[in-house]
Amino acid sequence: MVPCECSEPHTQRRIVLTGGPGAGKTAMLEMIRKSFCSHVRVLPEAASIIFGGGFPREDEDGSRRAAQRAIYYVQRELEAVGDSHHAAIVLCDCGTIDGLAYWPGRPDEYWSSLGTTAAAELSRYDAVIHLRTPAPEQGCNHDNPLRTESAAVAAEIDQRIGRVWASHPRRFVVESSMAFLDKIARALEIVRGEMPECFRRHVLTVPK
Repeated sequence: MVPCECSEPHTQRRIVLTGGPGAGKTAMLEMIRKSFCSHVRVLPEAASIIFGGGFPREDEDGSRRAAQRAIYYVQRELEAVGDSHHAAIVLCDCGTIDGLAYWPGRPDEYWSSLGTTAAAELSRYDAVIHLRTPAPEQGCNHDNPLRTESAAVAAEIDQRIGRVWASHPRRFVVESSMAFLDKIARALEIVRGEMPECFRRHVLTVPK
C-alpha cells in the first residue's frame, strides 16, 4: 500500500474482479493491494474463507447449494465490512452473482433460496472486471490449493461466469494472453479508470 496525500471525501464505488479458476484474480488483487493507497479496500474471497475453514466441499446437489448459500452470505458481510471503512473503492474478489455459475439448478431457484433477485444483486456493483480463464493450451494457474478444477472444467466455469454477469452495464472483459503480465497490465488500467482523478496519479509498474 502506498501513501496518499488526498484527504477529500469520495463517493464509494464497489467493483468486482471475477473470472474462472486460474484466471489470475489472486495475483491481480495482491498487486492492487500493494500498488494503490488506503482509499482502496481489497476484500478476500468468500469461497476461500468458506472452504479454507473446512466447509464440506461435496458433489451432491444439496451440499453444493448449501455451499453457495454460505458463500453468498459471507460475501454480503464482507462487503458490509468494506463499506464501513469509507474507502473510495471497495474491490471484491468475486461478487454475489458468481454463485449462480456454480448453482446446480435453475437461476430462479438460486435467487428465491436467497430471498433476492438478479436485478438487486447486479445493482450492488458499479463495475465488473472479468479476467478470462486461460485456454488449456495457455496453461491454467493452479497456485491456489483450494482450486481443484482441471483446465477444461475451469474454462467451462469461466463461460458460465461470463453469462451470469453479461447483463451488467459496466462489464469489462480481459482476455487471456500468453504473456500473463500483459493481462495484468490491462486489468490494472481498467481499475485505474474507475478511480477518482486524484488516485490516477499513482504510477503502477507491472513487474517484468
